[in-house]
Amino acid sequence: QVQLVESGGGLVQPGGSLRLSCAASGSISSIRAMGWYRQAPGKERELVALIITGSSNTNYRDSVKGRFTISRDNAKNTVYLQMNNLKPEDAAVYYCYLEEWYNSNYIPHWGQGTQVTVSS
Repeated sequence: QVQLVESGGGLVQPGGSLRLSCAASGSISSIRAMGWYRQAPGKERELVALIITGSSNTNYRDSVKGRFTISRDNAKNTVYLQMNNLKPEDAAVYYCYLEEWYNSNYIPHWGQGTQVTVSS
């Protein structure tokens, strides 16, 4: 059983910053990747940023490049998302994502979500 606990969401004015954290715990076989997705009302869930285990490879959606930074503390199995210069269109529920490699399969795990509201 894998648990993902997110924190750091909230209300921020346009141009402001937030830092999201996600700590993974439980019985984890091997982590291939960790990252963040988001889902706004009426829209599909979309990838925000992903970091691959054991490398410096990261993947960002175009709209957040240069504003968001993903990082990871491997010792703590924790992933962070530093969000700067937030825009109203960044408002969404942000979900932590962990991709586990287990029994020759990639298994996705999701956090419960944390709300990010960007409004003046």
